[in-house]
Amino acid sequence: MLEARLLEERLAALYRSGGKIVGGVYLGRGQEAFSSALGIHLKKGNDIFAGLIRDQAGRLAFGEPMLDATRTYLGSVKGPMRGRDGNVHRGRPKEGLPAMISHLGSMVSYVTGMLLGRRLQGRLGTSVGAASIGDGGTSTGAFHEGLNLAAVERLPLVIALANNQYAYSTPNDRQFACAKLVDRAIGYGIDGHEVDATNLEDCVTVFEKAVQRAREGHGPQLVVGSMLRMAGHGEHDDASYIPVEVRQQGRDCLLLAEQTFRKKGWLDDASFKALQTDALKDIEDAVSTASREAKPDPYKESWRSLASASLVDEDPNR
Repeated sequence: MLEARLLEERLAALYRSGGKIVGGVYLGRGQEAFSSALGIHLKKGNDIFAGLIRDQAGRLAFGEPMLDATRTYLGSVKGPMRGRDGNVHRGRPKEGLPAMISHLGSMVSYVTGMLLGRRLQGRLGTSVGAASIGDGGTSTGAFHEGLNLAAVERLPLVIALANNQYAYSTPNDRQFACAKLVDRAIGYGIDGHEVDATNLEDCVTVFEKAVQRAREGHGPQLVVGSMLRMAGHGEHDDASYIPVEVRQQGRDCLLLAEQTFRKKGWLDDASFKALQTDALKDIEDAVSTASREAKPDPYKESWRSLASASLVDEDPNR
């Protein structure tokens, strides 16, 4: 959680400095507990994690190298997207990290297809596929179609639904009419779970149960976490549409986790300072490395699909 917060603050500073980041910067501030609690229960090399723009904490918890993030944001040709995308559309599908699609809702269909494909190939095994979605994304056709298929096929899909109260600038009361988003699980015939997404301990407990149930063959699991987005939709957005009284009700999951750890005697000033120092060093190393690397040359780039035979991940020349 701390690494994700500090990394995103560094990326936001680079974005504001002008010209160093092409594309947008989207912060997961306030969503780190919900995201990381899912990521730590997934097994890289066996499971699938399809994170969205506020899932830096979950990506790190799942095992994505920090250098993948900085290389993508800074356009390095050595990044997983070869410098072709300057923001968060990065991934390594062969390692269970599909690249994000901006059409929100699509990742549910994407992961459902990956799980069904593994089953048809006879290699599903104990795999679990996790897809992140926001409250607004649940209104899309892709969300419905993907979840409906996953429910019918009883696929081991875990959906992390982050209800951060605003779909960009659209509040919940203009987004859905049901009393609670978790009630939608009933209509699909799947398990539904609710959690206060600002409480790390509760998030860890709920995701542990949801992932285990999916892994044991109980079908899709819908986990709805409630929090307030503690930033604009992106760094280009000042979130002026969020009323002051609503902002004042927001709770910082990172600060709450720190307070809890201190009360339990797991953290003191020295250990917290050490965590910050180590995280900042790793971040600066990753930013420095990515900054020195070349950008793609449009005159030498083949512009073929990254999935084509000559550009697979194992090719040592790319």
